[in-house]
Amino acid sequence: MSAKTFDQLSERQKNILHFIDRYIHDNGFPPTIRDIVSATNITSTSVVNYNLNKLVEAGFIERETFSSRGLRLIKDIPGGYQTVKASSDVLMIPLIGQIVASEPVNVPDDFSTDPEDAIEIPPSMLGTMDLSEVYALRVKGDSMIDAMIQDGDVVILRRAETARNGEMVAVWLDERSETTLKRFYNENGRVRLQPAHPTMDPIYVDPRHCHIQGKVVSVMRIVH
Repeated sequence: MSAKTFDQLSERQKNILHFIDRYIHDNGFPPTIRDIVSATNITSTSVVNYNLNKLVEAGFIERETFSSRGLRLIKDIPGGYQTVKASSDVLMIPLIGQIVASEPVNVPDDFSTDPEDAIEIPPSMLGTMDLSEVYALRVKGDSMIDAMIQDGDVVILRRAETARNGEMVAVWLDERSETTLKRFYNENGRVRLQPAHPTMDPIYVDPRHCHIQGKVVSVMRIVH
């Protein structure tokens, strides 16, 4: 590994670092590669991935395997929002059930993390989010396969009752008695829940019957 100073980085790498820093400040968790592509006018995810690896080599960030938001700043940058702190060990997140078209997931008011029903995640995955607002669900099904979410994966969610267009959410559909994981779009007085699967159609529902239970902030693949 060849550590560098900020001034020794390319302009593109400096821009990526500043975006990561600003995104964590604004949202409380790190961006995905696609977020970086959209914000930095880079046309290819592979180019972003290459530069992120260079930033790892330069000693500015760490990347977590099998996490779509597994970025962590480990060195302060000029004009940055974040003051980098030493990494703590791990965080325990309650795994409260699975997201599947069945009974609604019960999201309790207060989480009590039993080690038997919890998963370990690095602190970098949550950024500045309040740990008491975060929980995990195991995915059953493949409706989000094109979003790199497979059957058996674990999604980390932040408790929420509203969402912006394009955000991935867990919702309870009271008329259908289903819980589902989809991308949320509010369109002309109705909600479109968009799967990420080439053969599956979107679900259209009345907003009154669509209850958001949480926003996805990261995805983990548990390797046994």
